Amino acid sequence: MPRHHGRGSGTRLWPLSRAGFPKQFLALSGEATLFQQAVERLMGLEADDIAVSQPVIVGNAEHRFMVREQLLEIDVDPLIMLEPSARNTAPAMTLAALQASAGHADPVLVVSPSDQTIGDEDAFTEALQLAVRTAATGAFVILGVTPDRPETGYGYIRSNAKEGGVASVAQFVEKPDAATAARYLAEGHYTWNSGMFVVKASVWLAALEAFRPDILKATRASWEARKENERFIRPSRAEFEHVPSESVDYAVLERCPGSAFDIRMVPLNAAWNDLGAWDAVWMASERDARGNAAHGDVMMVDSDNTLVHATSRLVGVVGLQDVIVVETPDAVLVTDRSRSQEVKKIVAKLGERGRIEHALHRKVHRPWGWYDSIDMGPRFQVKRIMVKPGASLSLQMHHHRAEHWIVVTGTAEVTCGERKILLTENQSTYIPLGEVHRLANPGRVDLEIIEVQSGSYLGEDDIVRFEDTYGRTGN
Repeated sequence: MPRHHGRGSGTRLWPLSRAGFPKQFLALSGEATLFQQAVERLMGLEADDIAVSQPVIVGNAEHRFMVREQLLEIDVDPLIMLEPSARNTAPAMTLAALQASAGHADPVLVVSPSDQTIGDEDAFTEALQLAVRTAATGAFVILGVTPDRPETGYGYIRSNAKEGGVASVAQFVEKPDAATAARYLAEGHYTWNSGMFVVKASVWLAALEAFRPDILKATRASWEARKENERFIRPSRAEFEHVPSESVDYAVLERCPGSAFDIRMVPLNAAWNDLGAWDAVWMASERDARGNAAHGDVMMVDSDNTLVHATSRLVGVVGLQDVIVVETPDAVLVTDRSRSQEVKKIVAKLGERGRIEHALHRKVHRPWGWYDSIDMGPRFQVKRIMVKPGASLSLQMHHHRAEHWIVVTGTAEVTCGERKILLTENQSTYIPLGEVHRLANPGRVDLEIIEVQSGSYLGEDDIVRFEDTYGRTGN
């Protein structure tokens, strides 16, 4: 049973990746998002002796609607388990294992982050199938990426001699300095830790009981007090607050060598990349004869080994060498390619100064669709709003602003006080300050409107909800 978990919000891939829209939900490599690619890869592991069941997605409650929508786009119906708060990967993995083993089942779990790329799908499938068959015998199996350079940004695995394509793990080692990484590459007994591993649910729970029983006890209490509806599984927030925060590596995997738990490594030679920073995106991209990679509406002249990623307009560059340029509607990044790891410093400064660009895009996705703040000034703001067919915003009221709505495409059902009206293309309406109102799309095509807000305060927190389909109390 596959299980996926994104690692962090990808601050080094700002401004495309943001806290409210992290990198796994972006299409950085191909048409599908990294998250969709990860799910499809694991759903493709089926063989005569391997059955793949419904995936378990463990993720942040803030991202629940993005997760569901992106999976529906690829015709996958998952179990989505929502972490009540961030507690790192060991508790998340434990939630998945408890869910997967409900009803006395004991499946093999294939555990994968959702923010990586694979260049050779066939090699990936072959390695994972070997790992699944090995894990079925009761071992932990970790995927070790065969290094092709002395990389200092990854943890390493030291393994013993391979037998039948599988090696026993001798030791996990931390990220090395440059000289140590060069020695690891020369010695040949070291692989990069991919973050992917395979294990039976019962073996994970037994190992956690042996090494970190405090994590198991608190996580089990939260899972047993869970609430379920047709969309999501919600472990108890009150119980989950007591769960210690720890990674799977520190809690269990690194303690396995030399213990009663057998841990092995299957080498992965499948053009793996974790897309940790823009330099890694450049490396994973298709490049021209001069080493340049372009995404979007880009014109490059006399440049080498440069990545330009444009999302909303034409970007032209001249005479650049080893540079990253990333354009979004509200922010542009320019950095030396060798220093792309330091982009997180910009994100930290934005947070320190109370700016929203580190957390949200100008275009903000909501369960019902999205809105794009296209212009603003003193006492006014203009938004473009899309509402999906059959969806509606909450019944709400604002204390400090009035709104004008103009329908661009589709049909709008507008509730304004006691009135309910239908508006079609080019028709408009006015929502007075303090009036209870709702916008809904009763049609079969996307509804798009232009909203003009006017008033003394235009913040997103000026909202009082009366009814909401999505169980929200905030925006």
